Amino acid sequence: MAPTTSSGGFTRLLTFIGVLIGLFTPIVYLLERNLESFYIFRTDELHDLAQRGVKAYGNDTAKIVEYIVTELHEKHPSHVNPGWNVAEEWFFNNAGGAMGGMYIIHASVTEYLIIFGTAVGTEGHTGRHTADDYFHILTGEQWAYMPGEFTPEVYPAGSVHHLHRGTVKQYKMPEGCFALEYARGWIPPMLFFGFADGLSSTLDLQTLYRTVVITGREMISNLLIGKF
Repeated sequence: MAPTTSSGGFTRLLTFIGVLIGLFTPIVYLLERNLESFYIFRTDELHDLAQRGVKAYGNDTAKIVEYIVTELHEKHPSHVNPGWNVAEEWFFNNAGGAMGGMYIIHASVTEYLIIFGTAVGTEGHTGRHTADDYFHILTGEQWAYMPGEFTPEVYPAGSVHHLHRGTVKQYKMPEGCFALEYARGWIPPMLFFGFADGLSSTLDLQTLYRTVVITGREMISNLLIGKF
């Protein structure tokens, strides 16, 4: 009797999973086809803003960040976290072997916009993501590498490194480097990459807690005002 009961439970589980897939597949398909309608930031405007900040303030990273966040908050007051100069809004991020500090400007289901960087250099795996990632270099340089190539891709201040959705690279900030990072696509699946090192390597639960709290705060606050 026990094997029959076990088999029946497994069959019901598979049926339940099949029903869920059947229900959510068309929903995801429709949302995927209309992702553009959920975006509030434009890639060309962000690139222009980053370049203007770099041109105006050179290697003064704090001034560049202030310039960028001030303009973004003026344009999107309900969707932008203006606390770039609040220490509690900054926290470490360990992902793909790389480590740096980050501050969340905006986080929602389909977009995130952050300042990410380090004053001492880092290197790691980009991750393979469900969103396009635009890495606008503000100060320093980022290097990237693809298997089969024999020279690095080099991205200086004022340039943008576009990591296409579903692709992966090795990257390095050889010394101090800060960037305005913008991702558009499906953001929640990307969070697992951001949490993995904290759960399996650093075991820095305090940083993980702050990451979850601040990210959740921003995503929920945006959902409550209709930003998907």
